[in-house]
Amino acid sequence: MPHSTALNMLANHLSKCLRGLMVGGAACWVSLLWPQAVGAQNVAAWDGLTEQLVSVELAPGVRQDGVLSVRSGTPNPDVLAVLLIGHPSVLRPVVSDQHMVSSRLEGNFLVRSRRYLADERIAMLLVDCRSDSGDECSAKYQASINRQTDVAMLINVVRQQLPSLQKVWLVSTSMGSISSAFMPVHGKGVYAGAIHTASITEPYAAYSYRELGGFDYSQIGGAQAFVHHQNDPCPMTTHAGAARLAQKFNIPLVTVHGGSGFQGHPCRAFSEHGFRGKEREVMQHIGQILKTGQASNAELR
Repeated sequence: MPHSTALNMLANHLSKCLRGLMVGGAACWVSLLWPQAVGAQNVAAWDGLTEQLVSVELAPGVRQDGVLSVRSGTPNPDVLAVLLIGHPSVLRPVVSDQHMVSSRLEGNFLVRSRRYLADERIAMLLVDCRSDSGDECSAKYQASINRQTDVAMLINVVRQQLPSLQKVWLVSTSMGSISSAFMPVHGKGVYAGAIHTASITEPYAAYSYRELGGFDYSQIGGAQAFVHHQNDPCPMTTHAGAARLAQKFNIPLVTVHGGSGFQGHPCRAFSEHGFRGKEREVMQHIGQILKTGQASNAELR
């Protein structure tokens, strides 16, 4: 990368931090230390995709936004993957020239890896939090019926644009797994299934989310799977916890091994928690589950 380009990227990220567009000091610190990684992920994330902002009004001055992504040149997908991002679960996307060119969570696993999930059958809807949420999409809200109602309105808009859609799946990561757990309970029969990646398996750990304490995954209709890295270092999303839940509720567990370039906070997107270096394998495996409707225990190496 030319020196001038690197300096421009650094200045751009510093400007975002100062304006508060990057959430949390740690996220700013990561982006400043590794601007090439953040920028490269963002540029590559929409390769081969055609994207548009979709929005519904929930109340005067309050919107529910999302980004609809399809593989370019594939007008008739039959599966919609609703992507529910991790902390703080606030996307605030900017779409230009049919691409999401920026957001508050560019490094998030689902955001940066979305190109590996879209194909001729699978379209994606990246879900933002409602516009009056502030800087965090609270766990209480994500567990509420209001979350299901708000996102369902957005899905209905997408269905009108893509009448070929037959099935809707939820695919979450980290904090977003609160939504993928509760939304199918509040919206019985709406979803074909739910895939919980790097999900909250330790709700009573420090700083974790009590909303999932004692949650009964058998309430969820349709197929499910947990997808966890064997060495996920985040104390809220342990592989051991996923194994316990998988066994208790007879839900398939997909265990991811390996990866590369791990860096940053244990619960952030560039550690094993975010499947760094294994994005393609994880997303393509999820895609097979979505298209077949079948999941089983698996080891991704």
